[in-house]
Amino acid sequence: MAKIGINIATGSLQQAEMIVGIDLGTTNSLVAIIHPESKQPVALKEHNGSSLVPSIVHFDGFGNPTVGEAAKAFMETDPQNTIFSAKRLMGKSFRDIKENAGFFTYKVIDDDADSLVKVQVGNQFYSPIDLSSYILKELKQRAEHILKTPVSKVVITVPAYFNDAQRQATRDAGKLAGLDVLRIVNEPTAASLAYGLGMNKEEEKTIAVYDLGGGTFDISILRISNGIFEVLSTNGNTYLGGDDMDRAIVQYWMEQAGISLEELKQNKELSQGLRLRAEEAKKQLSGQDSFSVDWNGDQLSLSRETFESLIRPLIEQTMQSCSNALKDAGLTTADIDTIVMVGGSTRVPAVKNAVSEFFGKPVNDSVNPDEVVALGAAVQADILAGNNKDFLLLDITPLSLGIETMGGLMDVLIPRNAKIPTKVGRQYTTQKDGQSDMRISVFQGERDLVKDNRKLAEFSLKGIPGMPAGLPKVEVSFLINADGILVVKAKELRSGVAQEIEVKPQYGLTDEEVEKMLMDSLTHAKEDMQVRALVEARTEGEQILDVTEKFIGKNASLLTKEEITATATAMQVLQLALTMDDKNLIHTKIEELNEVTRPFAERAMDAAISGALKGKSITS
Repeated sequence: MAKIGINIATGSLQQAEMIVGIDLGTTNSLVAIIHPESKQPVALKEHNGSSLVPSIVHFDGFGNPTVGEAAKAFMETDPQNTIFSAKRLMGKSFRDIKENAGFFTYKVIDDDADSLVKVQVGNQFYSPIDLSSYILKELKQRAEHILKTPVSKVVITVPAYFNDAQRQATRDAGKLAGLDVLRIVNEPTAASLAYGLGMNKEEEKTIAVYDLGGGTFDISILRISNGIFEVLSTNGNTYLGGDDMDRAIVQYWMEQAGISLEELKQNKELSQGLRLRAEEAKKQLSGQDSFSVDWNGDQLSLSRETFESLIRPLIEQTMQSCSNALKDAGLTTADIDTIVMVGGSTRVPAVKNAVSEFFGKPVNDSVNPDEVVALGAAVQADILAGNNKDFLLLDITPLSLGIETMGGLMDVLIPRNAKIPTKVGRQYTTQKDGQSDMRISVFQGERDLVKDNRKLAEFSLKGIPGMPAGLPKVEVSFLINADGILVVKAKELRSGVAQEIEVKPQYGLTDEEVEKMLMDSLTHAKEDMQVRALVEARTEGEQILDVTEKFIGKNASLLTKEEITATATAMQVLQLALTMDDKNLIHTKIEELNEVTRPFAERAMDAAISGALKGKSITS
């Protein structure tokens, strides 16, 4: 007989197990469910009425972790052992965050520039996955306490611009916390689901989701039609949020007080104290015109006007992302019906006004911006539980994915903004006779040369049977699953030799490079196309030289002395052309070599055919 739990506080029947939605945020995290009676998404609240759990972990002298409000109390008194904004470290190397290392009041380890960053507390080392798992474990226990039922199946949200490494790290953190992560959902998509509840199915709308949280920014353009949410484009910045507003205020106060960055780095209590006062100022200035506080005998003050001028560059960056997202979707501001505001930082009036001005219409912030993502995650959880069949979710991949081909070119298999889950396959062959290995190098990015893109993984397909170049058929397939994780397979079709990997991206890409990827692909488009054409011409020229050399070696007896001399000359001229940066010259010399070799190539073909027929009797 199945056990049915009864919530003592409400007297309502509880399901034996339910799937919950979790918003794992930079500043705060929370859990939401679909209420079993009202069928509406609700954030789980403690008796104090708060749904938010600060994303903070404090370690005591014995290494025991405390999470949430209890940990927040140590931010000033024990800052070096109190970890905040751990989400900003997810999937990062020290090289990624070194520019902002001073922002963290705890010790971030710089042991190897390309390895995953670690945090040192006493003599213990923690990865961002470990730290996030403590927060998720706290959320799990909190949900079980409120629901009086076991919680193990979850949907967790991440910023749309989280790459494969960061998504995988989030799944791993869930696993460490004892959670079965059924789905990783983009935060803007979750928010759109929350706002999509109760929508008229006949209604068609195009929505912009503006999500400015504590540490990340996303803008997504979505189309809603027949109950289907389709993401048309996404843009954003994985390192921009309310934390940066706080930092701008801290820097302003440092200049006013003559405090150097070095002093701030050495005095963690000063650093944390200023940061917390700055956060206080930001919140107060959302409803008042001035802020003032006595702190350590100093007067810290800030007017709303000064605050807005300090954060204007940050808001401008988000506006540029909005512009890029519209461009990618092929839309103008006039095409947007609704603007949804997500994230606590959207409470800042200057942000609301800038967004409203950009899109030319009032913003929609009727749902609590702190809870909207978690509420959407609960809707998604309900869909996965099979309780809500009204919604179908389509998501997209924000950057193109492909492999390296000859000459260092990027061959895109899954283009940017392709809908996921998706699977694509393409056939390749060997370059050399008897080649038994083929290296598959996977890249992410928008440029034509792989050197300008991000390397995700590399593996070798070994054991290809020895065959002449061009004969083996190797199918490389990319599968992006529903979580946005990439699985790469390579299979030699004639022999069945196969290799499969789940891509675990390399670390060490700077944030600047990630943010520049899309812009660079536009500014360098013409130059990239010229480079690609030149590389392709060179590759073709080298292949023809290789084939011609082999042909002469095998068929020298069929050629006259003059033909051998003319061919050698044409080959030398082409070889020289390959050193020039002129694709047209290369193509011309390829054609000249073809003209020289065509007569005896035909002659050799005739000889081969007559040789094959010789000795065979044909009977009538």
